[in-house]
Amino acid sequence: MRVKPHPLIYDWNHDAAGPRRVAMLDDETLRDGLQSPSVRNPTIEEKIEILHCMDALGIDTADIGLPGAGPKVAEDTERLARAIAEGRLNIRANCAARTIIADLKPIVDISQRTGVPIEVCAFIGSSPIRQSTEGWTVDYLLQHTEEAVAFAVKEGMTVMYVTEDTTRADPDSIRKLYTAAINAGAKRLCIADTVGHATPNGARAVVRYVKSIVDELHADVGIDWHGHKDRGFGVSCAVAALEAGATRLHGAALGIGERCGNTPIDLLLVNLVMMGYIDRDISSLGAYCQAVSRACDVPIPANYPVIGADAFRTATGIHAAAVVKAFHKGDRALMDSVYAGVPASLVGREQEIEVGPMSGKSNVVFWLEKRGIPATDDLVDRIYTTAKSSDRMLTHEQIQKIVDEAKKVELKR
Repeated sequence: MRVKPHPLIYDWNHDAAGPRRVAMLDDETLRDGLQSPSVRNPTIEEKIEILHCMDALGIDTADIGLPGAGPKVAEDTERLARAIAEGRLNIRANCAARTIIADLKPIVDISQRTGVPIEVCAFIGSSPIRQSTEGWTVDYLLQHTEEAVAFAVKEGMTVMYVTEDTTRADPDSIRKLYTAAINAGAKRLCIADTVGHATPNGARAVVRYVKSIVDELHADVGIDWHGHKDRGFGVSCAVAALEAGATRLHGAALGIGERCGNTPIDLLLVNLVMMGYIDRDISSLGAYCQAVSRACDVPIPANYPVIGADAFRTATGIHAAAVVKAFHKGDRALMDSVYAGVPASLVGREQEIEVGPMSGKSNVVFWLEKRGIPATDDLVDRIYTTAKSSDRMLTHEQIQKIVDEAKKVELKR
């Protein structure tokens, strides 16, 4: 169900006002996310930890690698598949592959050795600009599509057929390629906004077009949306795609991936829960993002939405005073909402009041009371005066030092 705003908030969003669509999620962190030139490739132990974090969040499927890329990737892919089986995880595995038999065979072999069903995500370029660059014809693309999908289906694999750069492809090519894939046995079609070209309007348009193809063929085929955030539209395009008929959305933790990265699956999760498209416990979201940050050497900016250090922290007098008043009313929901667009409790966090040059005395009093320290006038004045002369927020160590010094002065009296 949708996360309802506080009763005192009039909500102009009216999100998901109509029939709720099912929103499945596919996590690309361990494959497409690792294609970022700035990330460290995690150890297999770190990858398994991340996989467990995905499962804890109820993410439906995870891309666990492109084993056709070489022996090391294939080895890690198999270890991840075994981790799913051994840990009895609910998350299901899929693997990327070019539409060539040499890429498909390792996936089939890993699935057979581990006994873990693995969805094949077979991709091929589709746009005229890609065709021109590679010297491909549509007939060439159709041949590879039919051969690859038919091979995987014959081997008992479920296939998602992915057209790279779909959002810059012409309607005729899209129709021919998807029709061929459906006829060859593909169970899902993936629209890829490979270079983050789409706006939300564009995402809706292309998803509706692909849905019309599926409907005309009377096919029982799902539609995926794979987005990037080169223009900053990652989450908004994913939501637009869902509303237009996509049934599974892709993303990566912290939005890592090539160039500007993939749709941030963490922020997508938050918005889908708040809009009512999914109903699940996402209190472990911070642990998931921190695990990816550590494993991939990707720092989380302090102002990163929802899971950044500053997301629920304020040192401003007016803001802090309102949060403190809500706290004293004993209303956690009000405290979560008065100066926050996302309830801190939704992701296992709470509002934090700090002390800095823009703080009021209420900040100081709250900081002390939260720690069981008597907020005497003298102590409050000492901390407040120090904060006002500082050029940044006081650290907890700095405030504690003032507290300790005040205690010494009091003892000497």
